[in-house]
Amino acid sequence: MHRLFVGIRPPPAIRAQLLALMGGVPGARWQEDAQLHCTLRFIGEVDRHAAEDIAIALGTVRFPAFEVALDGVGQFDSRGRPNAVWAGLRPHDALSQLHYKVDQAIVRAGQEPERRAYLPHITLARLNRSAGPTDRFLEAHVGLASTPFAIEHFLLFESTLGGEGAIYEAIERYPLGG
Repeated sequence: MHRLFVGIRPPPAIRAQLLALMGGVPGARWQEDAQLHCTLRFIGEVDRHAAEDIAIALGTVRFPAFEVALDGVGQFDSRGRPNAVWAGLRPHDALSQLHYKVDQAIVRAGQEPERRAYLPHITLARLNRSAGPTDRFLEAHVGLASTPFAIEHFLLFESTLGGEGAIYEAIERYPLGG
């Protein structure tokens, strides 16, 4: 079985900016450079044949290259408890449209459509029950911003879960433009 998702990797300068602000939440599991990405579509576990069909279907996605920038921070909650801290991206429109096109391709490959609302973000830290409060981190970085950076391709990733967190390997690259 292959655990797959589709995402975008920010350029090295943006990842360095994100890595530099990590800290200040006791017990948080901060992401490493290799884990920093914006998910366009989580797919989940599929067999080899489905993975091949998905890879082929993603090759049919046509979308122009575009620019985005970092835009603030936030957190996701589960049952009233924070479980992740993230950096936002703007503008949402192009990312949401690309998410939709990617989702359509994956559905054509035989997978279920995405049912969750899409919020473009880059996860910075995962939080378990023992993690400290996030208030100071969120207040300190509410104005997070960057210069715009180009999105010229998206990637199909395979995710391997381990004790120290997930390991992501880009297995296919899809150019944008034209």
